[in-house]
Amino acid sequence: GSRGDLAVKIFGPDLATLSDLAGQVQKILSKTRGASEVMTVANDHVDYLQLDIDRAAAGRFGMPIDQMQDTLRAQIEGVHAGVVADGQKRVPILVKGDETIRSDATRFADLPLRTPDGTVARVSDMARVERTEGPVKLDHENGSRYALVQAFVSGRDLVGYVDEARATVDREIKMPAGYRMVWGGQFENQQRASARLMLVIPVALLLILLVLLMTLRSMRASLLILANIPFAMVGGIISLWVSGQYLSVPASVGFIALLGIAVLNGLVLVAYFRQLREEGQSMAQAVRLGAERRLRPVLMTASITAFGLVPLMFATGPGSEIQKPLAIVVIGGLVSSTLLTLILLPILFERFGEGATEARS
Repeated sequence: GSRGDLAVKIFGPDLATLSDLAGQVQKILSKTRGASEVMTVANDHVDYLQLDIDRAAAGRFGMPIDQMQDTLRAQIEGVHAGVVADGQKRVPILVKGDETIRSDATRFADLPLRTPDGTVARVSDMARVERTEGPVKLDHENGSRYALVQAFVSGRDLVGYVDEARATVDREIKMPAGYRMVWGGQFENQQRASARLMLVIPVALLLILLVLLMTLRSMRASLLILANIPFAMVGGIISLWVSGQYLSVPASVGFIALLGIAVLNGLVLVAYFRQLREEGQSMAQAVRLGAERRLRPVLMTASITAFGLVPLMFATGPGSEIQKPLAIVVIGGLVSSTLLTLILLPILFERFGEGATEARS
């Protein structure tokens, strides 16, 4: 329920203790490198008009407590008195006291009330009215009261910020008995997404390997194509470092997209190398001719994808925090993948491809 990059919820029964703990957490989060804004409403207060009914005094005037409460509630909040129909519009009628009664404690205390026996008494004769400070709001979750501290992070990765802040909080704040702290927000979403990606990426690699085996019917050729993946990863990581971005969920998705393009370029080269070998070309001739003739398709695939993502790399406004890391990773990875695929993959195929042993002998 929090829109902050990091949301720390402190659960406990006492408002004063929650406010104190929230203030300590806010101070630690503000001092942690990378915090751009840290906020909490647990220490904010507003003025309340507190009414403390003297039951003995009300009894002397013959005023039932529930009737007195209902009468005063009607003065403050109003009482529903009906509905006026105006065509298709239905306007509710609300009867309540004058506006000055709700803003002037003295006038509210002097408000006359008629008792059931017909006498008139002031509110101050039967209750104590005073101004007091109280919390802005009370938050509950699963039946437990909590205070919320939100932090927005810039200039560093969110996971690193949370790890450092959590270590400092655990070291400097001793939680009283009955109180607990929960770390969430966008950080929590990123943790869940990262856990899913740790499952999705190996599964995707296994499926790609299976498809390559069904297509090429060669484990050696399939592994040579998969060896193209680190070439792409190098460029994606360097582009993140140069641009000042961090490994986030959108960047991880960009690496998955990059994985597919790198495998495609590797498949284009290796499949043609094998075709030339089947036509009787020597290993050296097959590698040289294959690299020359498949240069244009590989460059076209990489350049079209890269140019299509350039607008996302310079995106601003809503959604740019997702578009920009993805585009940076894919474009940077395409540069390294294309260059290394055209240079290193032919060398690897000549060294480890089918028939490489015979060619060397």
